[in-house]
Amino acid sequence: MGEADPTGRSSHLSSVTTNVGNPMLAPTTWICEVTAAARRRARTRLRAACVALLLGALVSAPLVAQTRRDVSQVDARQSPTWLRNGVIYELNVRTFSPEGTFNAVTGRLDELKALGVNIIWLMPINPIGQLKKKGTIGSPYAVRDYYGINPDYGTAADLKRLVNQAHQLGLKVIVDVVLDHTSWDNELMKRPAFYQHDAAGNPASPYDWTDVVQLDYGNPDVRSYMTDVLKYWIREYDLDGFRCDVASMVPTDFWEQARKDLEAIKPDIMMLAEAQEPELLAQAFDIDYSWTEYHALSEAIQGGGSAREIQAAWEAERRAGPRGALHMRIADDHDEQRAIALFGVHGALAASAVIFTMDGVPLLYNGMEVGDDTESTAPALFEKLPVFWAIAERRPEVPRFYHWMIPLRHAHAALRQGRTTWVRNSDEDRVLTYMRSDSTEDILVAVNLSNRPFHGTVEMMGEGELTELSPKTGAPAALPVLFLDPWGVRIFRRPR
Repeated sequence: MGEADPTGRSSHLSSVTTNVGNPMLAPTTWICEVTAAARRRARTRLRAACVALLLGALVSAPLVAQTRRDVSQVDARQSPTWLRNGVIYELNVRTFSPEGTFNAVTGRLDELKALGVNIIWLMPINPIGQLKKKGTIGSPYAVRDYYGINPDYGTAADLKRLVNQAHQLGLKVIVDVVLDHTSWDNELMKRPAFYQHDAAGNPASPYDWTDVVQLDYGNPDVRSYMTDVLKYWIREYDLDGFRCDVASMVPTDFWEQARKDLEAIKPDIMMLAEAQEPELLAQAFDIDYSWTEYHALSEAIQGGGSAREIQAAWEAERRAGPRGALHMRIADDHDEQRAIALFGVHGALAASAVIFTMDGVPLLYNGMEVGDDTESTAPALFEKLPVFWAIAERRPEVPRFYHWMIPLRHAHAALRQGRTTWVRNSDEDRVLTYMRSDSTEDILVAVNLSNRPFHGTVEMMGEGELTELSPKTGAPAALPVLFLDPWGVRIFRRPR
């Protein structure tokens, strides 16, 4: 989530089975990030508790315990082909344009189509709670009316026009839904039984997210209400699915039943979980976040970790999840510091090279394509800070990169749905090398995650000559000898 925490840090969870000795907590599978970056970023009480558990300490925190089942031996649900071939574009209507409206988005759908994105994720579009709000405007994740549209963005007719125009262009549209909690001035507050309460009988906020109130999914009426909300948005606006905020804090069986109800209306939808909880991918969700890889990538680029940890995180994720599970690859989003500010221009492009050539589905956050570094996570999330599109003039290498990388991904099925094989090289602390393969081709990717040039070797796998796909040359490569500029990216292809 991240938006309700004034520090701008999310509570990202991952899989460590533990029993802390508290009789109130059954043995529970948690997803806890174990990298040094994750520990430094532990600013909510949930993440602090996870880190403390890893250190062997006992911390009192309002954790939502769910008994998780092992899904590592089952198949993930079969996701739509359009998702598996997708590039997701996260769009904050408020900041995407100076106007901050649906119509302004509709007017630029042709640009997004030309960029190569094909799934548009609209961040929450509901009216924003004002009671106990954070910042000038409040968090879009503090929902005041589940059936309403933020009047600052436009009307229902405007949203329908946006979705219809996107569909005409072959684009899918999903919206952010926040079903774990509401704002304090949501109409549902008139129904006290819909909410969890603290020991004194007061409505309870989850963790330190003081601008929202925790719903109680032990109440069947809450489940029925929220299922109807989801069905309403699919029926009324012909949406193609949802991104579900803090999905692991809502019971899995709710999501599983809701998925069945939604598919009865529109079978070919997608469901994106803001979570890294393997159980959710068995029946309820098509795709989740890959935070562990993100933090390993971030640490490697910033010089605090080894590129080897990216492979280790990938392998751990693969072992824990259902077979064939799909994950969203991120280098930047509204919960993280902007990649270009964190990594620098060339480091950010190296990170994007990884997420666009790795398995799963890459995420492009609005403004990344021009090198925008306008802050977007909390507390900036509670203000109006439009993307500074004109920065493209100062950073021409950024749009040039994406106009190469995204079409490259679309042109090669091996990059979208091929298998991944990790390839050895002579400096694996700084350099990431892997092969993406299908029945027609092998694609070798080499990315230097450091500010020093690499002149070394890469292990050759398979037979046949590799031709470079990188912009520099189409000549035969000199492999196994490999040279990479600082933050350099080189990609090679071999037909089968």
